Amino acid sequence: RALLCVFRPKRNRERMTSYMPKKKASYGNENITSLKGADRVRKRPAVIFGSDGLEGCEHSIFEILSNSIDEAREGFGDRIMVTRYIDGSIEVQDFGRGIPMDYNENEAKFNWELVFCELYAGGKYNTNDSDGSYEYSLGLNGLGLCATQYSSEYMDAEVHRDGWCYKMHFEHGEPAGELVKEPYQKKDTGSTIRWRPDLKVFTDINVPLEYYQETIMRQSVVNAGVRFILRDQTEKGFATYEYFYENGISDYVKEFAGEDAFSSVQFWQTERKGRDRADKPDYKVKINAALCFSNKKQRKEYYHNSSFLEHGGAPEKAARSAFVSQIDAYLKQNGKYLKSDSKISFQDVEDCLILVISSFSTQTSYENQTKKAITNKFIQEAMTEFLRHQLEVYFIENRLEADKIVEQVLINMRSRIKAETTRQNLKKTLQSSNDMTNRVAKFVDCRSKDVGQRELFIVEGDSALGSCKQARDPDFQAIIPLRGKILNCLKCEYDKIFKSEIITDLIKNPRLRRRGEKQGEQGAFFLQ
Repeated sequence: RALLCVFRPKRNRERMTSYMPKKKASYGNENITSLKGADRVRKRPAVIFGSDGLEGCEHSIFEILSNSIDEAREGFGDRIMVTRYIDGSIEVQDFGRGIPMDYNENEAKFNWELVFCELYAGGKYNTNDSDGSYEYSLGLNGLGLCATQYSSEYMDAEVHRDGWCYKMHFEHGEPAGELVKEPYQKKDTGSTIRWRPDLKVFTDINVPLEYYQETIMRQSVVNAGVRFILRDQTEKGFATYEYFYENGISDYVKEFAGEDAFSSVQFWQTERKGRDRADKPDYKVKINAALCFSNKKQRKEYYHNSSFLEHGGAPEKAARSAFVSQIDAYLKQNGKYLKSDSKISFQDVEDCLILVISSFSTQTSYENQTKKAITNKFIQEAMTEFLRHQLEVYFIENRLEADKIVEQVLINMRSRIKAETTRQNLKKTLQSSNDMTNRVAKFVDCRSKDVGQRELFIVEGDSALGSCKQARDPDFQAIIPLRGKILNCLKCEYDKIFKSEIITDLIKNPRLRRRGEKQGEQGAFFLQ
């Protein structure tokens, strides 16, 4: 028997033990705690906002904005004002019905306490009921307003409704004073929320102007007829930006495409009703789609209940399935495919597609509170069937445009296949192993292994090889003979270049490399 012993230096043992976790003194019943009040958000903001950094702070702003958007979409107010102050505070003002602030007998609490200080409290849980306060709401879980208040350095709320003006002040997630209720003689209603994100909660609260501009522009696109006003305070005063799309996504697609589209802008709309599972209740879905095709511009944007679906989800899956299947069917029916062609992919379609889809539903399943993707099964199925049907009708009624579209998709597919084939051939050529079987016939190497000294002579034919072989210095001079006329690579495409044996022999067998490459990389000669 052999005994295998492993010895470690004492220094290494000490180094390893220093990384060992220290044992805790105890872990008993008293070690289990629960967060209460504002600490539920202030200590773990990423759970609600997706991050404790700048992105999370930005999402907290959108939570307040979304409540005002829900009011406008229900027909209460056609204007929303957002103000970015120089001190880092934000104000959102709408002209809707105003947040209910008085005593709630059902909950035995004041409504201001519920919506500002209680997670999962709100008026949007009955959107699928005919008598609900909202039909299609961006707010969903009763978290946004309360979580933003919890994460703020301070928050001031002013509400006008029912002939009264309500005011409430909060600091560091807690009420600072009592509710102030005063008679209000003017006819306007609505809510104004001003707050400053707390730097003790977020690592960065300096939200750039570009975030406000992009977010508000997107919301104006999917909320047709609502005017958004952005005021940005600077040392010189307030700069004002207005965003308004009377016809929503249709105007947006026309504006983006400009004169670069080779098809007309299409706007499709429908309403469906269904369920995600047989034992679940039915809910309503409203689908709006605007699209056109262009060689110069491409864009795909998906929205649901006004939320920009950055990660897509159900609408993206529906678009991929519908466009590929319907365009593929048209190509087959009209004999557009060549025998050598492969089936098109969505990449071939999206390379010339401008598409914006805005959907709404009375019941929505978001991936999480940040609402960047939805997962509703019925919405995906309804949208897939709707898009396929609309494309089929569009192609029948607009044969000339349909032929232009599918021809461009075919060009994209063939270009993609050709580029992929060239890439694979080039990769295969450059990665070929430099063994004896791959060497150039009659290649004469030199003795030196020092890349700085080695030289390669390229000669024409065997006769020149013999003469140069006798005249060379075998210590550092190598020779490779060429066979026939070499290509003019400046006038040839890559696939033809890399099919030339002479070119590939020069690349892979002598292992040329550029000056400046590291010594350890493949190569034995400097390429001047």
